[in-house]
Amino acid sequence: MNYIQSILLGIIEGLTEFFPISSTGHMILTASIMGILEKKITKLFLISVQLGAVFSVVFFYRKKIFFQKADFYLKIFLASFPIGIFGFFLNRRTNFFLGNPLIVAFFLIIGGIILLKVENVYEKNFDKSNHINYFQAFIIGLCQCMALIPGISRSAATIVACLLQNVHRRKAIEFSFFLSVPVIVIATCKKLFDYYFQLTSFSFPWNFRIIIPISKELFLQEIQFLIIGNIVAFITGILSIKCFMAYLKRNNFKLFGYYRIILGLIFIVIHYFFQPIEKFKF
Repeated sequence: MNYIQSILLGIIEGLTEFFPISSTGHMILTASIMGILEKKITKLFLISVQLGAVFSVVFFYRKKIFFQKADFYLKIFLASFPIGIFGFFLNRRTNFFLGNPLIVAFFLIIGGIILLKVENVYEKNFDKSNHINYFQAFIIGLCQCMALIPGISRSAATIVACLLQNVHRRKAIEFSFFLSVPVIVIATCKKLFDYYFQLTSFSFPWNFRIIIPISKELFLQEIQFLIIGNIVAFITGILSIKCFMAYLKRNNFKLFGYYRIILGLIFIVIHYFFQPIEKFKF
């Protein structure tokens, strides 16, 4: 990975994190085209760069996030709890998906179809709610667990769960924004710890490890790419939130459903009928 690649991936993360189109999926497809998907630093980057986008949520909604009643934080906890449990036990399996761009393309298409179907159901129901109760928050959290598979989209999963429970679009989007904060912060901290531990240790049979301090230099060097990517994601994330909320005043989510399907099909065609994606270098 180089500085240009980290900036480009940071832009993609900031622009796509809050849209229901899978930011991780877009970064995986882009990293695959650039030929850096298999590098360890890239897999760390795909998770940790989301922290910059989360900071844009905290900055943009600082008045709504801080100094809230206990009721607000309890709902966020209930909705975040399921993915924390599933993420802990399925960490290795989700790492497998990070290296499979075709799986991303497949779930982009499936998610797009689901989004279109749910929108059709939602539009037929006129009794919309601006309130999310504890049970609804927990159901939204369960649906969020689907986002452990790149291409599903955490935003799409939570939005679909809200629409199926007849929550108003604006409320659904804001709740999805708020949910991103604890989930992504915890996931990023864990990834950074795991990556640092891998760099500074060497495994022997029977899971015995010794520490190799010299690898710290490599860790500090590669962390620069993460910092640059997060700064770019923060800036573009703020712009993305503003554009998204303005768009939703007069529109629904169908455009994103069509976009997901088209992007997934294009990627599959490129992969199978032209060159393997890994051969394209940036």
